[in-house]
Amino acid sequence: MKIIPVTDKNVMSRRAAEMISTLVREKPDAVLGLATGGTPEETYRRLADDYRNNHTTYQKIRTVNLDEYVGLSKEDPNSYHKYMENHFYKFVDIPADQHFLPDGNAVSLDQECGDYDRMIERLGGVDLQLLGIGRNGHIGFNEPGTSLNIGTHVVTLTDSTRLANARFFGSMDAVPVQAVTMGIGTIMKSKSILLLVSGKSKAEAMNRLLESKTPDPDFPASVLVSHPDVTVIADAEALFLTNKKVGKF
Repeated sequence: MKIIPVTDKNVMSRRAAEMISTLVREKPDAVLGLATGGTPEETYRRLADDYRNNHTTYQKIRTVNLDEYVGLSKEDPNSYHKYMENHFYKFVDIPADQHFLPDGNAVSLDQECGDYDRMIERLGGVDLQLLGIGRNGHIGFNEPGTSLNIGTHVVTLTDSTRLANARFFGSMDAVPVQAVTMGIGTIMKSKSILLLVSGKSKAEAMNRLLESKTPDPDFPASVLVSHPDVTVIADAEALFLTNKKVGKF
């Protein structure tokens, strides 16, 4: 695991966008695993700027997203389909039939989960998976206690996760109680992983990750210590609880 310490979220986002755009230029048909939420917003803005200024093309890129809420339509302003459209897809030249998210309104959610994993396999697997980390250590929507080998599945969200997302919905009561998420097993099949961590609210999770020696289902992000190619970009606030020497762990 390589840790890149940066001063603040803006620098974190710039470094992340540079890594992603470099991959897109070097492998024009790469499969990108994408994330949503507050952490990657600035990264997507910088990728859009790079597309506009440097003409980095996404014509052959395929993207797969980590998750989607159960019960929200694709046009719901709080759906991750709409998030990706508003923050990334409409600003670059990726064809509409080359970006994929789980369908939280599928007639059979179990079949949707299996189909999603098979689709990722048909694409050749994820070249670079972008991740954030929850305060309780969740990655994607894989909550503490989730099997470390599970594929894409339906999860019931914890109150802490719903509370963290309530700012996007206006109230916690409006946050869906379930989501479809790539499983930890699916995430770990990615060829490389880029984890972004920003802010004091994530400092305890960051500190626990750095102290992790082996994967622990009670702290899902700990599984990353067993992946051969993980880069973590963390800002000073996220790192303030640890006095570890950063570098390669």
